[in-house]
Amino acid sequence: MQRAVNGLHIQPDEVLVDGNQIPKLLIPTLAIIKGDSKIPAISAASIIAKVERDSLMFNYHKKYPNYSFHLHQGYGTKQHLAEIAEFGFLAIHRKSFNPLRTLLSQQS
Repeated sequence: MQRAVNGLHIQPDEVLVDGNQIPKLLIPTLAIIKGDSKIPAISAASIIAKVERDSLMFNYHKKYPNYSFHLHQGYGTKQHLAEIAEFGFLAIHRKSFNPLRTLLSQQS
């Protein structure tokens, strides 16, 4: 989230976060639990992010059909973890995600 905010071309006056954790930013930041159901701007951002993620996952599926990205949209399902165990990690995999970190440590 820090990279996203810091990469903006326009500096916002405030950052609203859907959740209970605030990233370290130099901009006033407010965490709002269930913010996507309370704040229209967070709702809109959530929809845009999900549509973009789904498009990205569909394109990843076309490029890497062995990984079923089109079915799980980036969530660490048992099927996807089994595919990683069978076919290996890709550069696009988030190695900081706990189930993937565990798989990596088992392979070392």
